[in-house]
Formats: sequence, structure tokens, C-alpha cells
Amino acid sequence: MAASAPISRTIYTGTFVHSISLTELEICENGAIGVDRNGIIIFVERELDLEAVQEKHSWQDATPVYLRGNAFFFPGFIDTHTHAPQHPNTGLFGKTTLLDWLQTYTFPMESSFSDLKRAETIYRNFVSRTLSHGTTTAAYYATIHVPATNLLADICLARGQRALVGRVCMNSDISPEYYRDMSVSQSVADSKASTDYIRSIDPKGSIVRPVITPRFAPSCTAECLSEIGKLAKEEDAFIQTHISENKGEIALVKELFPDSKSYTDVYDTHGILTPKTILAHAIHLSNEERKTILARGSSLSHCPCSNTAITSGCAPIRELLDEGHTIGLGTDVSGGFHPSILENVRHAIWTSRHLALQSDLGDKAKLSTEEALYLATRGGAAVVGLSDKVGGFEVGKEFDAQLIDLGSVEAGGSNDTQFDAGPVDMFGWESWPEKVEKWVYAGDDRNTTAVWVRGRLVHRTSRFQEYQANGTATP
Repeated sequence: MAASAPISRTIYTGTFVHSISLTELEICENGAIGVDRNGIIIFVERELDLEAVQEKHSWQDATPVYLRGNAFFFPGFIDTHTHAPQHPNTGLFGKTTLLDWLQTYTFPMESSFSDLKRAETIYRNFVSRTLSHGTTTAAYYATIHVPATNLLADICLARGQRALVGRVCMNSDISPEYYRDMSVSQSVADSKASTDYIRSIDPKGSIVRPVITPRFAPSCTAECLSEIGKLAKEEDAFIQTHISENKGEIALVKELFPDSKSYTDVYDTHGILTPKTILAHAIHLSNEERKTILARGSSLSHCPCSNTAITSGCAPIRELLDEGHTIGLGTDVSGGFHPSILENVRHAIWTSRHLALQSDLGDKAKLSTEEALYLATRGGAAVVGLSDKVGGFEVGKEFDAQLIDLGSVEAGGSNDTQFDAGPVDMFGWESWPEKVEKWVYAGDDRNTTAVWVRGRLVHRTSRFQEYQANGTATP
């Protein structure tokens, strides 16, 4: 469905759940969130019924959206690292590791985006797919093609999904001749052109923003990295790239940049590490590299599904959090096999438990359910520079949310239609913390009944009809 502006002030009533710290979820069973016509949260009530809320705030004309049963509001997910043009390859990684996988699957697919019709089909599908999984914000890698990159920004803006959209820079011999920037000047000029276009369609950056995107150190020459770093500084733009994903990649970086102390040092000495830099993976960082990243204020994107799928390793996220790093989650499609951040919440927890079993850290390596959900929302918001706007339900923030409906098991337990509500079975005796845990470990997009960005309904399923008041909640 296409996004449209909210038609009135809205009061969202029922249970809402959000992180209030890294280790604590708030579950409010009788809440009311008032959202104005601009998508801003004006009030949050935790005890009053709807009539009392309307009276207190003089919002009698507001549209109510009621929740009941096993449904709750949760902040929109934030995907801090994903490759939109790789969507058709999702699940195709075979027996390859990172460098082989790039040559076998990635570069051939991305190079085909010179065909704008093909790009449009894939990009429209992927934005719709991510929205259906509750992703309200995504940091997208595009391709080297300026028209297709601009098209992705157009689609995100039209659908109402927040996005950082980046034209990929890659000019070294590591990239195939059929798919690379032909010169440093071209790489910079095309990145500037895409940056200018994205800012022209959304001057305030309310929905879409440009992000300067050197693919990773091996795909760029030293001169290209330096010039791209200068461009990012001149444009005051975010930067996204990869770091320390795979041991073979790290060895290649050492070979290509012999004068640099480390992979991190390559970026640091070429102006790539800034407080607006998002570094994906960060699996095999040394202690010195961690300190440098922390000192520069750069953020990390943890991509557990991808890290396992292409056998890159297990990032020590618990350690990195303890050190003070800013961290969010990324799907890293198509190294990652699923466009769902919820899937990566689960795998972040599993990865931490594998580390607990296999390393000297023991239980100190484990992430809790609460911590993983924080990374998916407030952590991601901090990574993409939106912590003041999204990630939780507080007055002054913008209403980016998903309606999660867990359904219920009917008496007798044999009605097949109950499975339309998704894979989570609720028997009626679960506490609210148990309901949330069941969703985290067994839920999927069938439970994501509706999604809002800045108060605009940008995705809905037929089940959302149950929560509309007099049909007026539908744009």
C-alpha cells in the first residue's frame, strides 16, 4: 500500500512495549499515546481510560485506535545495514565465504541495476517487504548507478519509510571491470550527484537522507577513500562501510594497505571514521581498533544472520557494549538470509550464547532478550542519528510503531484458521512478559498487523480492520 498523511489526531490505546534502557523493557497494559497530525507524540498516559484521556487533553475529536487481546504497540525496527539491490539473492550464499560470494552472487546482480525497470521492480518489492516486517528505518546500500540510487530514494520517500540511501563507491581492481567506478573523480562526482538529488527531494531529511558509501577498503584505492572522506565532511553526511567482517578480508586489507597499522587505521587515516560513520560487522577487531573507533565516535552494525551464513564469525557484542560502543542491528541482505530485524534479534541472542559456550567469556558474552530488543530500536536509532526522534514512546518523539497481534488459541485448539495470525500460540494464561518473549523467539511478519512512520500508516494487513474505529483509521 502507498503511504498517506494521517487524517486526524489519533489516540492509540491498549498495551505498548518499548525499551527504556539497555536492560529494561516497559510493558504498559493500559496505555494511551496521543499523536498529532504531524506524527509527533503529544502525550503518553499509563492509567487513564479513553474518555478520561480525551477529556484531560481536550482531544474529543481524535481518532481512537483500540487494541485488545494479545495485541500491543512496539517501536518500529531500525535496520542499520542492508543491501537493497541484493534482495533477489536472499538465501543464496551456497558454500562461499565473503570474497567468493561477492564475485559469484553480488557483483553480477548489482551490475544489472543499469536497467531502471529491473531496479524499480526489486526496490519496490524490497521496501514493501521490509515494511511488512516492521522496519520503519533502513540504512540502504544501493549500487554504483546514480539513476537507480535516486530511484530507491524516491521509492522510500513515496512509501514513507525512513532511509539512508547510499550510492556505492568502488574503484579498485578488486571489483570486476564490468562493475566499478572508472576513476576517483567519477566516484566522487556520482556520489555528490546522488547526495544532491536526495537532498532536493527531502530538503529537511525528514524521511530520506544521503549516506556516503565506500563499499569497503579493498574495493577503494587509498586516493578514493581520502576523496570520499573529504566529500562526506564537506556535505556533513553520514558514511557507511564494512569493517573486519572476515579473516580473509582482513588479510587482503593488510596486503593492499601495507603502511596501515590495521583495518581500522586504514579508515582512520583516510578520514572515514567520524561520529556519523556506521561500520558493519566489526567481528575481529583488536583492542586497539576498538579504542580508535570509540574515540572517533563511530557506530557499529551487528549482522548476526549474515555473519553466520557466510561463516564470517561471531561478533563479541556484549564486550563491545560494555566498552561503550553504539550498536544497532542489521539484516545485511543478502549475506543475511532474511529481511527481518526480529530474526536478527533472535540470532544476536543465539550468537552471544555460542560465544558463551566457546570462549573464555562464558556467561559474560550473553545478550538478554531485553538487550537485543534495545539494539533493534533505540540502539539502531542512535546509530543512524535519530535517537532524539524515534526508538521509543516518549512525548516529543515521532510515532514510528508497529502493531503486533499474537492472536489466540481457540477452545479445543483444533481450528486451522488460527494459524493465519502467525506461528505464536497464545493459550490465555501467559503474562505480558511471556507474551513478548514468545513473539521474540517465534514471531514473524504475520504478527505485524500495521506499521506507522511519523504517524502515517505505511503498511497494514486485513487483520488491522479489527482495530479501526468506525473505519476512520484507514488512510
